[in-house]
Amino acid sequence: MSVGIPAIFDGHNDVLSRLWRAGNEKACALFRNGRDGAIDLPKSRTGGFAGGFFAIYVPSPDNRDFNFEAMNQPEYDLPLPDPIPVAESLPVALAQASILHRLEADGALKICTNVAEIRSCMASQTIAAIMHIEGADCIDPDFHVLDLFHRAGLRSLGPVWSRPTLYGHGVPFRFPSDGNIGPGLTDDGIRLVKRCNDMGIIIDLSHLNEAGFWDVAKHSTAPLIATHSNATTLCRNSRNLTDRQLDAIAESDGMVGINFAVAFLRTDGQKDINVELDDMMRHFDHLIGRLGEDRVGLGSDYDGAEVPLSITDVSQLDALRNAFRTHGYNEQLLTKLCHENWLSALERSWGSGQLDQTIDH
Repeated sequence: MSVGIPAIFDGHNDVLSRLWRAGNEKACALFRNGRDGAIDLPKSRTGGFAGGFFAIYVPSPDNRDFNFEAMNQPEYDLPLPDPIPVAESLPVALAQASILHRLEADGALKICTNVAEIRSCMASQTIAAIMHIEGADCIDPDFHVLDLFHRAGLRSLGPVWSRPTLYGHGVPFRFPSDGNIGPGLTDDGIRLVKRCNDMGIIIDLSHLNEAGFWDVAKHSTAPLIATHSNATTLCRNSRNLTDRQLDAIAESDGMVGINFAVAFLRTDGQKDINVELDDMMRHFDHLIGRLGEDRVGLGSDYDGAEVPLSITDVSQLDALRNAFRTHGYNEQLLTKLCHENWLSALERSWGSGQLDQTIDH
């Protein structure tokens, strides 16, 4: 990447689950040499991808029957898969965490737990990875697993990936709809929020339903962060955020990463990759209008979603930078959206909450 072009730091990707499906032994070679997917080392160097949140995601055993094709219809409501017990989800989560550590040992990236490390990686053009768990299916209610994952580098966690967990409820893939669907956090979910606050682990609001969102807002002492979510006002998909939710995030000095998934960008909610980047710019304009220009960034969902054809993978990120410029964003705002806003949000979130390992259960 040319000097002076803003590097991209991203709020969400699913490359670990893709590498896990390919097999742990192949993971490092695929990531280093190139793979059929959105993120690897060669594509990252081409597109100026500096890193971001690397999600550990446990797919449902019945995902093969999940009818995503229904999202091409004018209206849809996909029922959620059943919960996954801790005993079944933990081995998968551990395998994906192991892949991330193997990538670090191989020199392909660095697992970062503070902003100084991320900035150092950006200066040396090393991919900076935040370990994130998308859906706390693997976390036991005594939080023993949480403690161990934190020791391994975990610094961000979403209580749910849409399907219910011990801790809360998510939203189905539904259009048209908002996220006002079902109950909020469980008692264990409130305990999880408070424990993560103590440990300096971000609570990710993406995928939570609206009741769960407001429970986090009530019980968390940290800024409210949605790593990969868009605006309900522009696309009435249940995964997006209402203006009232966006205002609450702004009041907490939080952050939203805009999701590239086409079904959350398009006004018709359909899973059609023929999307102009102008549609994405509309979401940036709206979120900047509600949150201010210091609290909006990227949350691509690369390797986990269908994204616009012109930015299929990280090698094509210049198309997004050019879209920002064409839309009228100046270089200062461009740099904020590309990485500075995320780094500032991480400083606000991690600055006061570091783990006291003497905490009793």
